[in-house]
Amino acid sequence: MFNVSREFAPPFSLIAPFFVLGSIFYLVAAFLLPMFDAHTTHFDIALVGWAHLFLLGFVMMIIFGAMAQLVPVVLEVGHFSVDFYYLIWPFLAIGTIVMVAGFWLAPAVLPYGGLMVLLSMLIFLADTILTLRKVERVSLTVKTVAVTNAFLLLGILVGFAMALGIGVGVGVDITKWLNAHIVLVLGGYVTLTIMGMSLILLPMFGLSHGFDEKPINRSFKIMVGGVLLYLLASLIDWDGLRFVALLTMLVAMGFYLYQIWLIYKTRARKENDIWFKSMAFGYGSLAISVIIGLGALLSGSEHLGLAAVWFLVMGFFTFLINGHLYKIIPFLVWFERYSPLVGKERVPMLAEMYPKKMADYEFWFSAAGVAIAGLGLLVGSDTLFKAGAAFIATGAVFLLTSVRWMLKFGK
Repeated sequence: MFNVSREFAPPFSLIAPFFVLGSIFYLVAAFLLPMFDAHTTHFDIALVGWAHLFLLGFVMMIIFGAMAQLVPVVLEVGHFSVDFYYLIWPFLAIGTIVMVAGFWLAPAVLPYGGLMVLLSMLIFLADTILTLRKVERVSLTVKTVAVTNAFLLLGILVGFAMALGIGVGVGVDITKWLNAHIVLVLGGYVTLTIMGMSLILLPMFGLSHGFDEKPINRSFKIMVGGVLLYLLASLIDWDGLRFVALLTMLVAMGFYLYQIWLIYKTRARKENDIWFKSMAFGYGSLAISVIIGLGALLSGSEHLGLAAVWFLVMGFFTFLINGHLYKIIPFLVWFERYSPLVGKERVPMLAEMYPKKMADYEFWFSAAGVAIAGLGLLVGSDTLFKAGAAFIATGAVFLLTSVRWMLKFGK
């Protein structure tokens, strides 16, 4: 499956904490969702705190853990220093907790949490940049890694400046830079990283080949242009350019969805396992997010904008991450515990190494929750939103249970 030699593969003990902590943060964030309602705005400081809990504690934690394993696959070289990852997860976990406490309880501690998060990401960036220097063949995915890390650096610097503004009163216009921070991190880093990784992971897990890669190349260039335009619009404070930048990013997502369709049409593996169902729901959510996002952009509606972000983050990001956990964790466990036994005794298949019932429960509860809560945001119903949040929390319990089950397999 993965072309990783033991020389390049990071220790299992290094990667496991990322997945365990990410699942715990996801569970906590899911159980805190009902404290919001369908009329919350994105300037609500409580929502900002929750967003950092979810995005830093879950999304970034899982991405960094996955990148510890995927960097050798993507770049075809070993890490500059894989031991850096032993520092990343403690700094990121503690920094996230302190930042959330700063948003919710004591603004004065916000810069300290922001500094710890900044350090964790600088360590990640240092390893990635120094590893990139060893690369000989520059593919689209390699370019994606380079560009996304530049956007991540800009995004966290803007975020840290805002943390200083909230915590110690440094003169930073939060209303001006908040959306730029969101676009740099969600659009410039998370979305582009998913684009680059999906060009490797989706064909590998779906056994797709022979598809046209022009749409993903166009999507990448257009998305980068959109993020840069939005950054420029924030610098000169021009709403018209912000509109053009957001529209550009929506066009990029359209090309990306077309690329996913081309990969799907050429797949040889037809079984509808938990990974495929998660991908289908995730990309369906992305399509819904693009449509609603276009409506929000044209109408200027705050609640439509929040609904679009909801389907992007909770539908697209979450299901792509969770779905791949059911592929990546079994492989890591197999590689650690069973690869030395190949040819000597029977070893389990990867399909045997995840809990199918729990995975199905996680999928259906989570999918129902995202759909119901998203509908609540669209129609302005607090009851629907909170009901959907309850379903998501139930799914999060099954996810954490599944992750622990997979990590303990064979012990």
